[in-house]
Amino acid sequence: MQEKKTLDDALAIMRDLRTRDAWDKAQTHESLRPYLNEEMHELDDALLAGDDAATCSELGDVLLQVLFHAIIAEERRAFDIHDVAGSLVGKMVKRHPWLYAEDGRQTTDDRRRHRDDRRQVTDDRRRATDDRRRVADDQGTVADDAGREPWETMKSRGRTSLAEGLPKGLPSLHRAHRLQERAAGVGFDWPDAQGPADKVTEELAEVAELIARHGHVFPTHGVPSGDARHEALEGELGDLLFAVVNLCRKCGVHPALALDKANAKFQRRFEGIERRAEARGIDVKTAGLDVLDEIWNEVKRGE
Repeated sequence: MQEKKTLDDALAIMRDLRTRDAWDKAQTHESLRPYLNEEMHELDDALLAGDDAATCSELGDVLLQVLFHAIIAEERRAFDIHDVAGSLVGKMVKRHPWLYAEDGRQTTDDRRRHRDDRRQVTDDRRRATDDRRRVADDQGTVADDAGREPWETMKSRGRTSLAEGLPKGLPSLHRAHRLQERAAGVGFDWPDAQGPADKVTEELAEVAELIARHGHVFPTHGVPSGDARHEALEGELGDLLFAVVNLCRKCGVHPALALDKANAKFQRRFEGIERRAEARGIDVKTAGLDVLDEIWNEVKRGE
């Protein structure tokens, strides 16, 4: 019978990977966001299917993400997995005062002592991890990506189709990225970023041609079902978006993260328009494009 593994075992291997594997060592809170998103959708699919084995596996993948983020935070001396557990316990105690209020008051000092002990252990582990990392760096034993078989190539051997196992609820942008990664895992890929860059140019030209052919003004809502012009444009724009996602992938940029930053930039700049317009007594709802565009350029120049 296989030996049961513990949370300490999981923490140990994650800390070891952060020390000795180049990919794991390079990850940040931001770079891991798409993976957490995907793992949550995969867990949801397993729960909906009532598949206990898949649910166990997907819970493990979600736990991996939790540990990953906690260890990254631990390295920054922000918090560690014990603080995460403490936050959870604190919430449960607070939400069930009829069960834990008295015990909670009685054991405050004990919990504080335990917390201090855990932090000492965490500091010791952190120092040990730093020592291992220095040794690995000095000896050149950190595994890099050179000569290592891509993860998607390894995983593709166990799949019978491209989309097998992809969560049904995965956001479209993320799904496009994963489909392209999987296709690349079996060799269906551009050799470099120039290929998808040219493809983006090609798809954009097809969209521009369609717009010119059918007129430059289109309804933005209430499009009747079966409208041939709308369906043609939707198809071409979909191809353009898919090509842009592929270009992102070949440039090592996750499209969802890039779009998040673009959204934040647009929101920040438009809020700048609103503040400047209010200060000048301008109503943004009636100001018109020329006025708003002028203020937009002011905001950009001020960044």
